[in-house]
Amino acid sequence: MTEPGAPLPEERGPLSAAVLRVLRDADAGGAAPEATVAGADPLGEDLQLALYLSYEPHYRALEGVADDREWDPALLALRRPMEEAFLGALREAVPGDGDVTAALEPLLVEPVDGHGVSHRLMADGTWERMREYLVHRSLYQLKESDPQAWLIPRLEGQAKASLVAVAFDEFGGGRGERVHARLFAELMEGAGLDSSYGRYLDLAPATTLATVNVMSLFGLRRSLRGAAAGNFAVLEITSPPGARRMAKALERLDAEQRCVRFFTEHIEADAVHEQVMRRDVLGDLLAREPGLAADVAFGVRATVWLDERWEERVLAAWDRGRSSLRGPVAASPSAPGTAADPSEPVRTV
Repeated sequence: MTEPGAPLPEERGPLSAAVLRVLRDADAGGAAPEATVAGADPLGEDLQLALYLSYEPHYRALEGVADDREWDPALLALRRPMEEAFLGALREAVPGDGDVTAALEPLLVEPVDGHGVSHRLMADGTWERMREYLVHRSLYQLKESDPQAWLIPRLEGQAKASLVAVAFDEFGGGRGERVHARLFAELMEGAGLDSSYGRYLDLAPATTLATVNVMSLFGLRRSLRGAAAGNFAVLEITSPPGARRMAKALERLDAEQRCVRFFTEHIEADAVHEQVMRRDVLGDLLAREPGLAADVAFGVRATVWLDERWEERVLAAWDRGRSSLRGPVAASPSAPGTAADPSEPVRTV
């Protein structure tokens, strides 16, 4: 049975409108609509949504969009200048040296005064804020490790073998029910959310979209294989401590076991993955291609920079007593922490 396509979102400006027009066009191969990147914010709502939509045909079906739109020349013509603008903004934002060790070192030490989103949720987060967090993360976690899989054919030797070993765990170790994307879907369902792929795209702000788009940008370009490897290394290095905090946050909220399981799985698996990524993937890749050091360091720093921007936006919204999403999240009436569940009244952080 064919899965229904993910719903298309509302446009956020001329670029996303142009991409949506191409996706919905019944005739492939036409000329790209008039849309210019000049003057557009490379990190803004319009460009980031347009870029996200231009990548999506590589991953999943979209409602009303033909499968062969993936390689439509008009779609690719729109995507390329947006990618260049995004890439340019990232290169301007982070240092351009090739010191991979210096780029990774800050990630290897857990700060004693951490104050990120997972710290906030662990300390005093509510179900309302937890659901917000899950909606943000759903854009990547429901296709966890798919963008990084593009890196496999771009590597050789030990780097390839070790990356595949990490991916094997991410994709369930041969068991469909253990695929991490499936575990995240179960977490969402236990939290009273819709786990359908792409369900919450309309609610995701540009800061969230950018953290996912960078994975596709790096993964789909062989010339950026070093940056893709750096990106994946960041995900694996930072996952265990963050997952530990999120598991504690859910346990404090008396979440179902299926909610906690997603994070406990990452505590155990990614602690090993961190070592494999640093020593066997990055180590072997740079031994074979030392000229990629600058790209690896760039991938690490760009990923961290985008994640920090996302955290700052979320925390700033919460500090003002507002949602960090573009609209309200509709939870199931029986979801934990809702009015239908008297065990925990809805509160604001």
